[in-house]
Amino acid sequence: MNRRNYLLAAALVAALAGCATPAGPVAIAVLSPTTGNNTSGMVRFAQQPNGRVLVSGEISGLKSYGEHGFHVHEKGDCSSGDGNSAGGHFNPNGQPHGHESGPHHAGDLQSLRADASGVARFSFESSGISVGPGVADVVGRGLIVHRDPDDYTTQPTGNSGPRLACAVIVRG
Repeated sequence: MNRRNYLLAAALVAALAGCATPAGPVAIAVLSPTTGNNTSGMVRFAQQPNGRVLVSGEISGLKSYGEHGFHVHEKGDCSSGDGNSAGGHFNPNGQPHGHESGPHHAGDLQSLRADASGVARFSFESSGISVGPGVADVVGRGLIVHRDPDDYTTQPTGNSGPRLACAVIVRG
């Protein structure tokens, strides 16, 4: 993590610390744009008592009123300019790609919806992932924002298009 991203992550942790005391472990991701893009933002993962993870944050540099695929990827590696070094979707249980209402990759998250300014602000709970020990732990994984909406059908990716931003998820 470069110094700028570290400072952004520290600011996110400080800003969110006053919101509410998390019930369990917390992780953060500071998204940096892939080559030729300007998408960036911060995401927080907080383990909840119900076993789900609260995913919240703000991402800018998106298409106005656009919908964008949003996934946890298997590798915490954003070294390639296109984000492909993060590998495929995080899928420790070998499920098909899909929507959370049915069988799905652990890393299949709710799509992002940007406002008129190209900013997505979100807060939702996700099952299948965790922050902490176990096969579904997101710490050390990649987080990717895609250019296109996730169709929740096409295997194995959801046909979400190129990767606009990449982050490594770290303990908060």
